[in-house]
Amino acid sequence: MIENLPPCPKCSCEYTYEMNALVVCPECGHEWVPAEAAGERVVKDAVGNVLQDGDSVVVVKALKVKGSPSGIKAGTKVRNIRLVDGVDGHDIDCKVDGFGAMQLKSGVVKKA
Repeated sequence: MIENLPPCPKCSCEYTYEMNALVVCPECGHEWVPAEAAGERVVKDAVGNVLQDGDSVVVVKALKVKGSPSGIKAGTKVRNIRLVDGVDGHDIDCKVDGFGAMQLKSGVVKKA
């Protein structure tokens, strides 16, 4: 439980309360995760699970790779990811077996 709940980032209401993992504003109805409000970057996978450095993920859809006749197949497991501020939404830095180092978007992976 958080001792001092932050005010609502939308309407600045100070009467916020916790509901499971969220903080809720009773005046405007806005819900948010406290880590996001604190300025920490939160990266979520395709189904909404929070990703962290060192996690293993599974690619959920087939991906085309430039310079390769075959792309990355759905179901490919990628181990030991690293979260980065990538270009064009690519926020996962990893090594994919058979392809080498590359960056992936968090929206095309699921936490394993």
